[in-house]
Amino acid sequence: MPADVDDLKDLSEEDRNRLELAGLDMGMGERSGSFFQVDQEIRHVHSGTEGIEVLPIDEALQRYEWLRDYYWNAVDKEKDRFTQYVAKQEVQRGFAIIARKGAKAVYPLQACLYLADAKVQYVHNIVIAEEGAELHLISGCVSSSGTVAGAHIGVTEIYVGRNARVTSTMIHNWSESISVYPRSATVIEEGGIFLSNYVCMQPVRHIDMNPIATLKGKDAVARFSSIVVGLPGSELDLGSRAVLKAPGCSAEIVSRMITRGGTIISRGEIRGEVAGTKGHIECKGLILEDGLIHAIPEIAGLVVDTELSHEAAVGRIARDEIEYLMSRGLDEETATATIIRGFLDVKIRGLPETLQRQIDAAIDAAEAGF
Repeated sequence: MPADVDDLKDLSEEDRNRLELAGLDMGMGERSGSFFQVDQEIRHVHSGTEGIEVLPIDEALQRYEWLRDYYWNAVDKEKDRFTQYVAKQEVQRGFAIIARKGAKAVYPLQACLYLADAKVQYVHNIVIAEEGAELHLISGCVSSSGTVAGAHIGVTEIYVGRNARVTSTMIHNWSESISVYPRSATVIEEGGIFLSNYVCMQPVRHIDMNPIATLKGKDAVARFSSIVVGLPGSELDLGSRAVLKAPGCSAEIVSRMITRGGTIISRGEIRGEVAGTKGHIECKGLILEDGLIHAIPEIAGLVVDTELSHEAAVGRIARDEIEYLMSRGLDEETATATIIRGFLDVKIRGLPETLQRQIDAAIDAAEAGF
């Protein structure tokens, strides 16, 4: 398919703007591949990097018999009613991204899942980075401005090979009437690195997600970072889990949460199952308007030589911080906005500049609402 996403020209300007806020580069200027699905219709598939394939999941399963070994392997199809729903569909939708041994993408790949008219959109995605491969994926999940109700169910299985690196940045731009149920799992081999970044700063009815990373190879690394704003009427039940199964493995879970009247439950869990492993959880919440932030950090050490720690804090903007900035010449509104921006401005280690710019853009877009 062409690289300029011509098949999206039927979308309104407002909806194209919503897509851009979720990370979609309509001109493909800084993207090395693209996948776009509207409801259950795949509109666009493209890859411009040698050694990296982007395919619809059903086509990939037909082309590569070996892919069946990865299909429903990291995620149990019987996990809950949402995985069962996806598993029983006769026609599978979603994408498969395969980075062959040593392949590296200069620019990120992008995948956009767009909910327009369907009552339920479902996808099953597989990402495989073979030994020494490196890829960055921006996943933009968006609903149309005219969508009055709907649900999105997404199953994603990610496999990070030996000494491979996968960076996954997911930006949600739903609406007040949408319920979202991602079910994700990642398996990381020896020396592999997995960076997961999640951003949700727009209204949504309900999100229920708790991805898990299993670090099964020596010196594997997993880092989860999330930036979330809970608006009135939104219920966000979010989490990240890491299981350390080999010596030298390490995991970090960092969350920044703001409620402006919505409910946010932030779960974090790290299990150290073998010696020589490390993990840390950091949850920080800011209450701007009465709502709920419930931080639930959990650490479980099963052996003597595992080092696990966690910290959690929920509070408000300190008046003395505002007054200090006001003494420097800022008015109260600007001082408050500056503090909020600093709270959300989490620089993620190892994140490519293009992905950091996308996260910054999402923060900028939401900042006016503060």
